[in-house]
Amino acid sequence: MRLTMPTTVVEGTRITVMPFRDNAVLGTVSLPALLQIVPSPRREEDQKSLKAASGHIRQHAEIRAQVQRTLKSTGKGKNATSYAEYIAGGINGEFGDAWSLPPITFWHADDVAAVSDELVPGTGLRNITIAPGATVVAVDGETQLTAWHDLFDHPEKFGLGYEQLAAVRVPFEMYVGLSSADARQVFHDRNVLGVDVSKNLSMSMDQRDLATRLAHRVAETVKVEIDGKIMPFSKLVNASKRQVGKTDPEVVTLSALRALVVAAVYGRSGLNLSSATIHEEDLPAGTGRELVERTIVPLLAGLIAEHFESFTSRSAITAPAVIAGLGVAVHQTTPWADSLNGLHADDLRTLLADIRWEREAAFWDGIAAKTGTTGRLNFSGGVKDSGGRVADAILYPATEAGRKIRGRQA
Repeated sequence: MRLTMPTTVVEGTRITVMPFRDNAVLGTVSLPALLQIVPSPRREEDQKSLKAASGHIRQHAEIRAQVQRTLKSTGKGKNATSYAEYIAGGINGEFGDAWSLPPITFWHADDVAAVSDELVPGTGLRNITIAPGATVVAVDGETQLTAWHDLFDHPEKFGLGYEQLAAVRVPFEMYVGLSSADARQVFHDRNVLGVDVSKNLSMSMDQRDLATRLAHRVAETVKVEIDGKIMPFSKLVNASKRQVGKTDPEVVTLSALRALVVAAVYGRSGLNLSSATIHEEDLPAGTGRELVERTIVPLLAGLIAEHFESFTSRSAITAPAVIAGLGVAVHQTTPWADSLNGLHADDLRTLLADIRWEREAAFWDGIAAKTGTTGRLNFSGGVKDSGGRVADAILYPATEAGRKIRGRQA
């Protein structure tokens, strides 16, 4: 007796996709299916595990090496752990709706096992079948792929369960049948040609950063009159640039305003935290989010309102080092400041009353700025470099620097 073989039934993982080129599709896939299709990059770089792996896995590792960086030499491995923690937080609802993952970009070497007809005429939607053992490599988004493998390997480590992970669907785009040379080019284009988001713009969007939230609150709280119209000071804050240009309508950057907030919260130690993400648990001992917000927002809003003309004239007060030094002085009026150096709000107002905010070398050269060979005053000194000198000049008017910024040189 002889059994007949099955007819042309193609086995494998079937995924619904939308083509956007004749060799590229978009779609989503369940996490368990994805991790079966694409092996763990970590395990493919573990030489001990690789020796005991199947021939398919070893071949996959060789092909992956043609189009990807290694995890160990680039720090991607460490980043993958942070990425996994972020994803776990999103799945567990810690971020509400405010979290996102980009689609992973895959390269499917050779052709897929099967392609169906359109599922709905005119839509382009089709099912494709990825055969067991097909070579599928992440050419962009491999850190995320590694993070997904880490989560699925040890869900309890990240506070997750398999039921949660089994319900996840991962968005992807896939290029089918490219040569390894073309796949390398896709890797290059994705990682080199894209323009990185500036740190200032990125920070302005990070609403999990307490200092950024407070800076926005301060800017919204201050109401100013411009051309006969009352509007929030936030209209004059540039959130996307490192420094304000001459033709920009704004007068100060968000990063400078944030430096003011951080210095006001932490004092001198805040000068080293101007670029660090600030979480509630990082606040000074004996404080909390409510106390800090209740204190800092009106303090800084009042300060900006009192010196509004100095801000609109783009005087030295808008320079990052100067505004940060000003924040250190403001810190001395907070209830959590060192009592030995504490100030009353009226005392601070007196110290600021006669400061010369004009951008002139006579007041700021050697403190927050330098005079170049052309005679032009340059305020390019950073918060960490010059903020402390500015704070000293503000707080100690009898010193040489204190007299200088007040126009009282001997």
